[in-house]
Amino acid sequence: MANFRALLLVVAGLVLLVSEERTLAADFNFYRDMSCYWGPQNLAVWNNGQNFALSLNNISGCGIQSRNQFLYGSIEMQIKLVPGNSAGTVTTYYMSSTGDKHDEIDFEFLGNVSGQPYIIHTNIYTQGVGNREVQFYPWFDPTAAFHNYTIHWNPSQVVWFIDGIPIRVFRNYQRYGIAFPNQQAMRAYSSIWNGDGWATRGGLVKIDWNNAPFTARYQQVNLRACPYWQGSTAQCSASTPANWWTSPAYSKLSYAQQGQLMWVRSKYMIYDYCQDKKRFNGKTAPECSLPMY
Repeated sequence: MANFRALLLVVAGLVLLVSEERTLAADFNFYRDMSCYWGPQNLAVWNNGQNFALSLNNISGCGIQSRNQFLYGSIEMQIKLVPGNSAGTVTTYYMSSTGDKHDEIDFEFLGNVSGQPYIIHTNIYTQGVGNREVQFYPWFDPTAAFHNYTIHWNPSQVVWFIDGIPIRVFRNYQRYGIAFPNQQAMRAYSSIWNGDGWATRGGLVKIDWNNAPFTARYQQVNLRACPYWQGSTAQCSASTPANWWTSPAYSKLSYAQQGQLMWVRSKYMIYDYCQDKKRFNGKTAPECSLPMY
């Protein structure tokens, strides 16, 4: 019965994802929309800019970023992670502004030895302050096929989705003095790099360079977000039909999405900063005592 319920949740998420894709998908071309800021020799692009791959070897990793900055919307990437023994590798996909007081919304995929699951590491920084990590095991093999990873960001909330299923929410609780990322535009980034000082079992398991290169593959990227120009904060925040992300339908999770979120948290969450009082000297962040959705 539990497996059947899990299947229904996954199917429901995929149906929602497909319906959104049909109506809201944006055209993407790597050459027009992205640039490589690190390790261009480890970047491969093909299919007229529709597909690309980032690789890591013992000389360099690789990093890319969007040419545009965005304020609100959805950034989606379908990613097939490094297969086999990926211990010590870190594949990242995130939004970030710049500077000491930057905002950032993270997906990080921490590799593992063959046969052991990846760890999906999420975090959010507001005004330069992070320490809001939540981690999950995937309920699927992220190396066997492409899966959709989405960062949805609007004035009400930030939601992390996998294949249309919400795995985490960060609500706007500015009225309680909790910073929210709503003033700084962010670029979309992805990279692969050597994280064997911490990524796998706290750094105990190192990269086996005999397995290099380590390659993450990408397809069907959608930058369905508000391009930011100087002074356009109000324009991107306005509740207009063009700004679909400000629609009431996106201001909070639906009841079905709430059920999906709690299913993921109960079955696959392995760390939550809100539950780690030892790390924070017996205290928790103020948002931890407020409604999650």
